[in-house]
Amino acid sequence: MSEIETTWTRPTDSVGRVLYWICYGLSIIGGLVVFGMALLITISVTGRSAVGSQIYGDFELVTVFTGVAVFLFLPLCQLMRENVVVDFFMANAPVWLKSACDAVSSLVYGLVIALMAWRTSIGGISVYDSNEETVLLSWPLWSTFPLAVFCLIVLLCVCLYTLYTDLKLARSG
Repeated sequence: MSEIETTWTRPTDSVGRVLYWICYGLSIIGGLVVFGMALLITISVTGRSAVGSQIYGDFELVTVFTGVAVFLFLPLCQLMRENVVVDFFMANAPVWLKSACDAVSSLVYGLVIALMAWRTSIGGISVYDSNEETVLLSWPLWSTFPLAVFCLIVLLCVCLYTLYTDLKLARSG
């Protein structure tokens, strides 16, 4: 993304505002998940040190919820243009060229996310059909797939929105 978007604020159009609030809500849930993991790890490590007993399956829970948190944060990162930024080659380029390159990156990212959403949904069905579970807690692995697919669909919508805004900015110069 170009440096123009480093000062990017909340969208003002109706579609952007709806996407923003959905992404913001998902990121709040992601923050609560990360907070819960930190609390879980703290209690488990403290219990192991103090009384010689830890929370059973703590590492399985942290593994599952880390994946959940990543999916929850991705849409807001894209909408606020805070994904990985490489401006080294585009530092002195005109605004329209930077915006055009941002549009191409939004398009490519959107295509990758569409592929991921499709394959994640098929993978979730496969995991459900095979009754895969975690080793210690017997947590059904399919249970996190619907949320992941939902977050990927929201991210795809955000990619399409950023593609539209990048193209509009590139045309206006």
